[in-house]
Amino acid sequence: MHRYVSPIFLVMLVASFILWFIAKLNYTYMTEQKVQLLIDGRPVEVTCLVEGLGTNLFGYKVYSNKTLRIPLSELRYEVAQEEGHEGRIRIDPQSLQSAISLRFSDIKIISVGEVPEIEPAAEP
Repeated sequence: MHRYVSPIFLVMLVASFILWFIAKLNYTYMTEQKVQLLIDGRPVEVTCLVEGLGTNLFGYKVYSNKTLRIPLSELRYEVAQEEGHEGRIRIDPQSLQSAISLRFSDIKIISVGEVPEIEPAAEP
């Protein structure tokens, strides 16, 4: 025995799901987001805790192939002197958070996770 499912029922079910999804995207959410950076030509990936409207977070997630270019001169940093880390650059997380925040107008950067040390620029 086959049961018949009305096409109108299926259309209304899909429409109600879409409306529910849109309504939920208008709330404010907090989540972790990976951010691709290019600091003076050196690729770096950091995890940030971000807050924003669901529509903005969803849009960033969908179009997150963008790499942010940040000059090292905008950041506070120190050059490591310890054995095995000589010459590596340690970036201050708060200054990196500020630099990333300037580039996102619709998403609030709450915190920046562990920032990897980067290699110094190659000398010509």
